[in-house]
Amino acid sequence: MSILNLTAKELKQAAKVKDKITALEKELAKLVGIGMERPIVRKVKRKMSDAGRLAIAAAQKLRWSKVKGKSAKPAKKRKMSAAAKAKIAAAAKKRWAKAKAAGKKSL
Repeated sequence: MSILNLTAKELKQAAKVKDKITALEKELAKLVGIGMERPIVRKVKRKMSDAGRLAIAAAQKLRWSKVKGKSAKPAKKRKMSAAAKAKIAAAAKKRWAKAKAAGKKSL
């Protein structure tokens, strides 16, 4: 039988029985010395600091680099010497001079 199908009189009687049961449980708990109800435990949401998040990210990158067989440090950018830059510029000028002599407007 559903609680929705009960009459008002039956609902009042059910409430009284429930109250009696609760009172008896409390009395039993006093006599026996143990609690019948569980204490309510609330979960605390924890927040991670930015420093903690960065430390975890760095550790994970290190682990993946070990798995992939790469070094953990990022590779430094290579710098081109002035002589190498001049050599490349001279070659480009030579290429463009040749192209212009041939009447081309693009390579």
